[in-house]
Formats: sequence, structure tokens, C-alpha cells
Amino acid sequence: MNKYIALFIGLLCLFSLDVLAQKERKFIRKGNGLFEGNEYENSEVEYRKALDKKINSYEAGFNLGDALYKQKKYDEALKQYQVLTATEKDPKKLGEIYHNIGNTLLMNRKIDESIEAYKESLRNFPNSKETKYNLEYAKKMKQKEEEKKKNQDQNKDQNKNQDKKDQNKDQDKKDQNKDQDKKDQDKKDKGKDQKNKPEDQDKKKGDPEEQQNKISEQDANRLLEALENDEKKVQEKVQKAKAAAQKAKRTKIKKDW
Repeated sequence: MNKYIALFIGLLCLFSLDVLAQKERKFIRKGNGLFEGNEYENSEVEYRKALDKKINSYEAGFNLGDALYKQKKYDEALKQYQVLTATEKDPKKLGEIYHNIGNTLLMNRKIDESIEAYKESLRNFPNSKETKYNLEYAKKMKQKEEEKKKNQDQNKDQNKNQDKKDQNKDQDKKDQNKDQDKKDQDKKDKGKDQKNKPEDQDKKKGDPEEQQNKISEQDANRLLEALENDEKKVQEKVQKAKAAAQKAKRTKIKKDW
């Protein structure tokens, strides 16, 4: 009796697994149809349903990663593919997984890591032409990135050198302006000093000899004529004074007599 019960339970378990497998396949087929119709978000839902029925389903897990990749959910897709590498043993399937890991890393601009993923894919599945092509493509991308970075560094250095030259020119110009300002100020100060010297003040007040030298010939003649007139007037006054004195003397003598 116990043997029959055990056999019945065993058959029931097999039946349940078969039912689950059928449901898993059903969700996968539906997800594939949606994927081919570019309905990636809906296909993601179906693949997740398939994984609920069979958690270690390679096809459901792999296709889920593809659906996430198509939605540009690259970080989620990468995690999904990495989960598969932890349990998968088949070399061909591992080659497919690492191929897609390389694609996902490349889309995230992680070029070095994508190159390593493609190499790992070829270690497991060396005959993949698609992986070989993608590996060469990633290498060329890396080369272009390095050349671009090199050019940027050169341009940066050139800009630094040019900025330094411009700064030096500006500094030289400032120094020249300072020198010119100093010369102008010195000239201005010198002018002030010359203006305020004692001898200049004396000259400004007028030295008699210099003033005479500065008198025009006409003014000199006028001055000489005036002096002569003054002298004549003085002589006349003297003569008059002498005549008056003589007259007074004669008058006085007559009175005494």
C-alpha cells in the first residue's frame, strides 16, 4: 500500500513539474511574440512570469536581459546576465551571455570592460563571428577615445601656454604703462620743482639788470629823455635859486648903505 502511495506522489510531482514547465513555455512564447513586435516592456512582464514558474530557466532569464537591454535599462540588463553566469555551465550559452554583457557594457561607455567580456565570450565560444566583430569594434572605439583624449590634452596644454603668453604680454604692458606713468610723474614733479625754485621766484619778481635787458630800445630812449628833462628842471631850479640869492644879497647891501 505504501508503495502505491509513494508511486502516486511521485507521479503527481512529475505532473506538477510538467504543468509548471508548460506554463513557463507559455509565458516565454508570449514574451517572444511581444518582443518581436517591439513591445519590450510587455515582453519583460511575460519573461518574469516565466521565471516565477521556473526560477532557473535559462531561456526566460536570457530573454529578460534582452528585453531590459532593448528598453535601455542597461544596468538592470547587466545584472540579469551576470546572474546567469553564476549558474550556467554550458560553454555555448556562456558565450552568448558574455557577448550580451559586452554589448551592455559598451552601451554604458565602459569600453575596457566590454573588451574583456567579448574575450571571455570567445574563450567559451570561439567560433562566434558576431563576438569577433564586436571585439574589434570595441578596440577601435578605445583607440578613438585615446586619440581624442590625447588631442584634448594637447589642446589643453596649448591653451595653457597661450594663456601664459597672454598673461605675460598683459604683465609686460602693465609694466610699460607703469614705467611711462612714472616717467610722466617724474617729469611733472620736475616741472613743479623748477617752478618753485628760489631763483625762479627771483626772476619772476625781477632782477634790475635783467629788467633793463628786457626794456625795449624805445622805452630806453623815453626813459633817457625823461631823465634829461628832470636834470634840466633841476638845473633851472638851481639857477633860479642862485639868482634869487644874488638879488637878495644886493638888496641887503643897498639897505646897509
